[in-house]
Amino acid sequence: MDPIIFKIGDVEIKWYSLLILVACFMVLYLTQNEAQRFGIKREFIFNMLFWALITGIIGARLYYVLFNLDIYLKDPAEILKVWHGGLAIHGGLIAGVLTIILYCKKYKVRTIRILDFLVVSLLLGQAIGRWGNFFNQEAHGAATTVSHLQAMFIPDFIIKGMTIDGVVYTPTFLYESIVCLIGFIVLLLIRRSKYTKVGTMTASYLIIYGTLRFFIEISRTDALMLAGFKIAQIVSFIMIIIGLGIIMLITKRSRFEDLYNDAENSVNVRY
Repeated sequence: MDPIIFKIGDVEIKWYSLLILVACFMVLYLTQNEAQRFGIKREFIFNMLFWALITGIIGARLYYVLFNLDIYLKDPAEILKVWHGGLAIHGGLIAGVLTIILYCKKYKVRTIRILDFLVVSLLLGQAIGRWGNFFNQEAHGAATTVSHLQAMFIPDFIIKGMTIDGVVYTPTFLYESIVCLIGFIVLLLIRRSKYTKVGTMTASYLIIYGTLRFFIEISRTDALMLAGFKIAQIVSFIMIIIGLGIIMLITKRSRFEDLYNDAENSVNVRY
């Protein structure tokens, strides 16, 4: 499996970078389109996601470095070499969300409303981005057998891609990508319901992705650890709890109160 698409001199264009770029574009485009339905200018979403992406990358790197501190203290210069790998999606999500909260506060926009617009397309972005892990032959699960994967109707090209140094590994990237894609489609349908409330999309994302990652981490071989526990499972559990908490708050409201598609919930941004 060659992670490089082509080279121009000493510059390498990798599948991972291309797929992440495509994922970011899709998240931006779809979020802008949805937000525009409610009176939010495309420029607002672009600038917000630009800063969220920058801080998200920094957060993803710091998160990874923090839980591998013993390695990076031996060679601090390696911290800056992101191209060598080492980005944790949970760290990126935390930093990105904090940036969005501050950005919305600055322009006096309801944060949960913006997150509702974002998280649906974010699932699609994650579904696309996980294929970058495939080309890098990373984010896989425990060793398995060809016959086991064939029995699960895994395509041969994926089996070959997950065969590293003669060992066949579980393609957890594929499972995560499929579930994220299904989640994206489900949330598209839910948000069109006239009874869907503000906050439902955000809560659903937290529950769907939190549950997915909790179980995916059981098989992952490259998980970050803390005191014998997998960090991703701890964070995923917290995501699920927060999501359920939001659902509980939503259900206390009247059936017709704070509806997602209500025209009165349009958000106009002076920008």
